Amino acid sequence: MTLPRSYRQPGVVLTDHHFTVPLDHDRPDGERIELYAREVVANDKDPERLPWLLYLEGGPGFGARRFTGRQAWLERALADYRVLLLDQRGTGRSTPLNRQTLPALGTPEQQADHLAHFRGDSIVRDAEAIRPALTGGAPWTVLGQSFGGFCATHYLSTAPGGLTAALITGGLPSLDATATEVYEAAYPRIEHKNLAHYARYPMDVERARRIAAHLAERPAELPGGHRLTVEAFQSLGLVLGAGDGSHQLHYLLEDAFVTTPAGPALSDAFLERVRTHLSFAGHPLYALLHEAIYAQDPAVPTAWAAERVRAGQPRFDAAKTLAGDDPLLFTGETIHPWHFTTDPALIPLRETADVMASRTGWQPLYDPARLAANEVPVAAAVYHDDMYVDTAHSLTTARAIRGLRTWVTDEFEHDGVRAGGPRVLDRLLSLVRDEV
Repeated sequence: MTLPRSYRQPGVVLTDHHFTVPLDHDRPDGERIELYAREVVANDKDPERLPWLLYLEGGPGFGARRFTGRQAWLERALADYRVLLLDQRGTGRSTPLNRQTLPALGTPEQQADHLAHFRGDSIVRDAEAIRPALTGGAPWTVLGQSFGGFCATHYLSTAPGGLTAALITGGLPSLDATATEVYEAAYPRIEHKNLAHYARYPMDVERARRIAAHLAERPAELPGGHRLTVEAFQSLGLVLGAGDGSHQLHYLLEDAFVTTPAGPALSDAFLERVRTHLSFAGHPLYALLHEAIYAQDPAVPTAWAAERVRAGQPRFDAAKTLAGDDPLLFTGETIHPWHFTTDPALIPLRETADVMASRTGWQPLYDPARLAANEVPVAAAVYHDDMYVDTAHSLTTARAIRGLRTWVTDEFEHDGVRAGGPRVLDRLLSLVRDEV
């Protein structure tokens, strides 16, 4: 463990922490990887007198958010806690995995073997490995956003003794749904978000169809070499799950074309904005691991579940849409084989992605019996119209975890802890403390 180093931002003191942990916690003498975490403490607090709160970011594949001062939910957390922002293994400064680093591990099969150790089960074991060095062995509170909530649910299943409380925002997973079942539930929600967007912005129906028709004839080259196909354009629907996502999409579509000597063309400004939304350069593990986070049957591969389910959803077929008069439907939190042929950050990893999709031997991530006997205070924000995590799945899981208290709300979308952070976190803390 590297000695911590502290520095300041407005209102807070930050401390960098570095750790080494086993790649495979079942082989503690084998290969080791580095973890990074940033501690945040209010500058008017004595850290030694504060309990710890571990934050697990959504994803998979995203490092912990880089806050400046006391932004978003952090403001509320710092009133009571010493906060640890963990870059989960493979992300941020924690031995990052991407097109530049993965080839050093060998063949696509060897890369996939390595990646199998980057799901929620390994992340929780990392947390338990570093907790004694930080807390002296005392348990801590965990705050899990989205995929971070999946990790928190695994924590409750396997190491509840390490927790004083668990706070989950938009991240109560199904305990037993397959990847196929997850996407069968997802596409109707995605369609609903599309129709709500077009009801708000009816002028976008024609704009989206015009852009898709243009791309069907002439796929565009984005800055940096990203290839914009119709399917890639449809994947901009990922933003519709955020509180301001519909507005973002509208502003993106409203000035897509410019007039050139050769006729109408997609503008450089539009293409650059699209690139920033579509690129996986900053989070390639999101694409590589996304379906694996739902894999729990040792005999069943994920087998490109989102792509298979989409094939049975003709309303998402752009060619059929453009041949008729229906609105173009954008897709959501779905990963497809073509992502690995259009994005320069993913193209070198196509074979690895195929191996991951065909992989078997996945182990269950949740223990229903242990969750049914849970004694850790747990509170979860369940967003009533969440595009990313199925509300029915979340509520079924909520009933399966003993003592869990839910706050079901339609005030926020999936990003509620960011958009309304202090309020959301305050409500969850009140629930686990039996103050409401």
